[in-house]
Amino acid sequence: MKQTIDQIGGRSKSPTQLRFHFPAEFERHEATLLIWPERPGSWGRDPRKAEVSFAEMIRAILLSEDVHLLVSKKAAERVADYFEISEKQLLAEGSAETGLTGHTLHVHILETDDSWARDTGPTWLVSEDRKERLAVNWSFNAWGGTYDGLYASWEKDELVAKCVAGLLGDAVRDAAPFVLEGGSIHTDGEGTLLVTEACLLSKGRNPDLSKEEIEEKLKQVLGVEKILWLPRGIYNDETNEHVDNVATFLRPGEVVLAWTEDETDPQYPLSVMDYEYLSGVTDAKGRKLRIHKLPIPRVPVCYTEEEVSEYDFEPGEDIREPGERLAASYVNFYFTNRSILIPGFGGENEESDRLAAKLLGELCPERDVIPIPARPFILGGGNIHCLTQQIPEVKPE
Repeated sequence: MKQTIDQIGGRSKSPTQLRFHFPAEFERHEATLLIWPERPGSWGRDPRKAEVSFAEMIRAILLSEDVHLLVSKKAAERVADYFEISEKQLLAEGSAETGLTGHTLHVHILETDDSWARDTGPTWLVSEDRKERLAVNWSFNAWGGTYDGLYASWEKDELVAKCVAGLLGDAVRDAAPFVLEGGSIHTDGEGTLLVTEACLLSKGRNPDLSKEEIEEKLKQVLGVEKILWLPRGIYNDETNEHVDNVATFLRPGEVVLAWTEDETDPQYPLSVMDYEYLSGVTDAKGRKLRIHKLPIPRVPVCYTEEEVSEYDFEPGEDIREPGERLAASYVNFYFTNRSILIPGFGGENEESDRLAAKLLGELCPERDVIPIPARPFILGGGNIHCLTQQIPEVKPE
């Protein structure tokens, strides 16, 4: 089906009639989008622990591809120190670059509410000839709006997708007011979309639409052909169980699923439901799926009293509780052009960390598996995949 591009804050040329599709994350990237961590309710009054892990993640990505990093004026000095860029230039011109770590880090001054680029940034599509890129703008309401959203004000985050598209010169397909986050969708790049019912059918997103209407909207906007509806995600996932924490495609026809053999663990029945569902479906090409089980951390990852005391929460913001279990999963990894960045939780889960990295290395021998210290990320409510958004590569004109 031919689809017309809406040129909103994008390239200054006439609209074109092209067929676009949603490419897989494991396909070639031009760069990765990230947003520097600052929000006290996610990263604490002193975000240095998060910053250290964040900087390590950025340097790992830069071994493979460029990075576009959004940062507020307030944090510009800290970013400049981490990456040896000119704060003066950054503040004066609104952007700065460094090639210090292989590929180029592009830093842009842009105010946001939080750092979840996967959910607030665009979802990028590419044309069949790979010469055009299109940025999809969804409506963002902080994972549930007034019903069960995680903070009360998200006006800045609502603007991120269109602003980033403008920075990169990409045309925009505006899907608003349809509410969706990038972490709630995965694709094999060949017409199959993977989602969870728990998230997409939650009352805080598109309550006036039926499952069939939501499916039709996704097919229309993303150019996909078949949607696989996993029943559940990761236990206690505050995003209403985003798919990117429980299952993803390794390549067409192959998925990895978060798993536990402990039948007393609350994750066990959720993973079993997903395994049974995936075992009985085919993808858009009619293939039965090959399912690889990736164990979750052996020891539940929970907030400590000391960690909770470090946060400052705004009115209406979701608060943390000592002992609260976090939605820790190794499936929340990220493909770069040459590697897989996998969360490492450390402490009592060092053995689990090593096992997960080993399994992914065996499943994807063509890539380096790079563990990133991710406890600061999961304390903030997400992980590596939640913080990153791939910008697909297109061929030059």
